[in-house]
Amino acid sequence: MKITFDYVPTNGIKLHTAIAGPKNGTPVILLHGFPDAWFGWQSQIHALVSEGFHVIVPDQRGYNLSDKPKGKTKYHLNILSQDILGLADSLGLDQFHLAGHDFGAMVSWMITMSSPERLKKLVIANVPHPIVMQQFIRKNFAQMRKSWYAFFFKIPKFPEWYARRKNWKMLMSAMAKGLSEEERNQYRDAWAQENAMTSMINWYRAMSLRSSARSDHTPKIHIPTLILWGKRDHYLSYEMAQLSVEVCEDGKLITFEDASHWVHQDEPDRFNQLMIEHFKNE
Repeated sequence: MKITFDYVPTNGIKLHTAIAGPKNGTPVILLHGFPDAWFGWQSQIHALVSEGFHVIVPDQRGYNLSDKPKGKTKYHLNILSQDILGLADSLGLDQFHLAGHDFGAMVSWMITMSSPERLKKLVIANVPHPIVMQQFIRKNFAQMRKSWYAFFFKIPKFPEWYARRKNWKMLMSAMAKGLSEEERNQYRDAWAQENAMTSMINWYRAMSLRSSARSDHTPKIHIPTLILWGKRDHYLSYEMAQLSVEVCEDGKLITFEDASHWVHQDEPDRFNQLMIEHFKNE
């Protein structure tokens, strides 16, 4: 399988983007989260291409080899969503399937609320609907405690220094288990890119659950949606998964009992099979 790379113009920046599969295949955009990059989806890229899909996987704004605008105001969710819609425009994609993990899932929810006409189907991995997150975290101390890192990253400068300590030990400990040393070094190289760590953390500094659930967005999800959720997630409570599928008009939740937050990497074969079935099922 051949993967090509391009710097695609969108929303005033360029996103380093991996592209694979036949150009006449049904397009699928995969969105990574923190502290990931395009290559975190490699298993899914291979599986989708083998089924004839045209796969587009950007390094999102601030990550790896994509542009890294300065200032946390450049990382609001509405801007990040426009990055992906602009990416699709630049590639001539009127409609596409969309899958997102972690912050990539948050961007995916936002696109689904703001521009549902652009999407065919949606896959969400281990992130709740923004409305659910907003309501749940306010009344659930256990989830607030799990989300300690979101508050930590809002501190100026110190998180960047701490993340680099001991060869990126903090970030590496948060990743999926079982990564090879080659894969670990690929992540370290991405995190070490100039201005990358501040730009990545700025996603948290710009985050506002209130703004992510703005009244001009329709909270109800009308696009066929599959939520895949690893129940051993140390960061997000499983209770929010069921609440999220209830916001979907045509939604389905499938859980992975032994998978972590990194469900697509912990159990790639099952994840890929379910995702492909969802995208192919008319």
